[in-house]
Amino acid sequence: MTTNIETDFDKKSTVIPVLEMRGITKRFHGVSALENVALTIYPGEVHALMGENGAGKSTLMKILAGAYIADEGEIRINGKPVKITDPASARQTGINLIYQELNVAPNLTVTENMFMGSELRRGQFLDRQAMQAEAQKVLDSLGATFGANTIVGSLAIAEQQQVEIARALKDNSRILVMDEPTAALSDRETEHLFEVIRKLCADGIAIIYISHRMEEIYALADRISVLRDGQYVGSITREEISPQRLVQMMVGRSMQDFYEHQRRTNPSPVVLEVKNISDGRKVQPASFQLHAGEILGLAGLVGAGRTEVSRLIFGADPKVSGEVWLNGKKLKINSPGDAIAAGIGYVPEDRKDQGLFLEMSSRKNIGLNRLKQDAKAGFINWGSVNNIAKQAVEDFNIRLANLEIRAVDLSGGNQQKLLLARWLAIKPIVLMLDEPTRGVDIGAKSEIYRIMSDLAAQGVAILMVSSELPEVIGMSDRVLVMREGQLVGELDDSAGKEITQENIMQYATGATEVLAS
Repeated sequence: MTTNIETDFDKKSTVIPVLEMRGITKRFHGVSALENVALTIYPGEVHALMGENGAGKSTLMKILAGAYIADEGEIRINGKPVKITDPASARQTGINLIYQELNVAPNLTVTENMFMGSELRRGQFLDRQAMQAEAQKVLDSLGATFGANTIVGSLAIAEQQQVEIARALKDNSRILVMDEPTAALSDRETEHLFEVIRKLCADGIAIIYISHRMEEIYALADRISVLRDGQYVGSITREEISPQRLVQMMVGRSMQDFYEHQRRTNPSPVVLEVKNISDGRKVQPASFQLHAGEILGLAGLVGAGRTEVSRLIFGADPKVSGEVWLNGKKLKINSPGDAIAAGIGYVPEDRKDQGLFLEMSSRKNIGLNRLKQDAKAGFINWGSVNNIAKQAVEDFNIRLANLEIRAVDLSGGNQQKLLLARWLAIKPIVLMLDEPTRGVDIGAKSEIYRIMSDLAAQGVAILMVSSELPEVIGMSDRVLVMREGQLVGELDDSAGKEITQENIMQYATGATEVLAS
């Protein structure tokens, strides 16, 4: 990142921090969520706050934004102690938090959103002209392409985000907290947001940036502070950033131990055999085998047909041809129910819309696939469901206060583990995982990798669809590569075709055919 501010933070001793949080401690019902946490932010820097889900990032920022009050500790703004007791007092001190879920009124104009609760008046009447002029001035400073009179509901998500930023700037904010700001943005919209952030920093505004996306941290952060288990681990500068060091700080172990899986060296029996399966559109006739205890990676570029293959096997989409064999027996799969009955599980890419029942309790989400199996005389055996759910929470380290917590209230990593727990409750023979760690942080990824490795060691055959090449390389025993609906290559270290990023991309892009010709 290039700004016109000082980026050598070893020299910051001469600069007064815009924000200091000292000895922040917060307990809920006697349980410590934060313990003696420190955070120092300087004017004009992008300061990334990192840590796995449950590390305390959200709690710390809610204290800063006035949603929580710390039990112990002190907050200083520009070197002076301040009392932040509610969101209004936080805004008055120049602090604004822009949540992942945007807080805008879609039926109002940009101006009305920016001045909601702080309207300008001329006598007893609203001074709409003055508000519109000021709103437009702030929008122009951000390089917005929409006007102050635009209805917010007509704007794209990235533009609505700009409205929130403009509202914060109108309030003379000097500290902006951005929580997963690119979660709903395209690559182009993300780059535009980065440009806005760079401009804000050049104007001396400090950005506290929370994201699980490492590439964003590398692109933006001047410094990084890491929390782990509610405690401050440390801070590093841009020059000190490396994947190895961040992983060590966030999860407490080295990068070498991050991918838990050890590749198989001994052959095992074929469990799943797919023969010429096709939907006649996105998937051309595809055939492959999956062995007991194997993690088979399915790689390829977006749109290659990877997800469609797994959905065809699971019976979620109709196939026009092909057969699925399990342990030497031909299956008749016309629906997901047929696949589940046979011992095949499927964790979809979109866990919120296609996997979880968000308004249901964690207990019911875990036990859902066991309801019929454990029923007695037509009645649900809730005792069995409770026991399975309790054991799953312990085995998978699912972080929740109690089993009645709704799935929608859990973090992304805990939602994913909840979904894994549901499928593992039926003891599947084959488990298909589509983008198993998408949208979760490093700590949750590490735990999911551990679960996958444990399952493989127990003999479960795993088909893993993933767009993350380090994940494919680190976790797969073999890799199949798809391109334009066809299986075009297989990589297996033991067979002399090394599983590397270069080899995967050659198949995925068609470079192997070019080289061969």
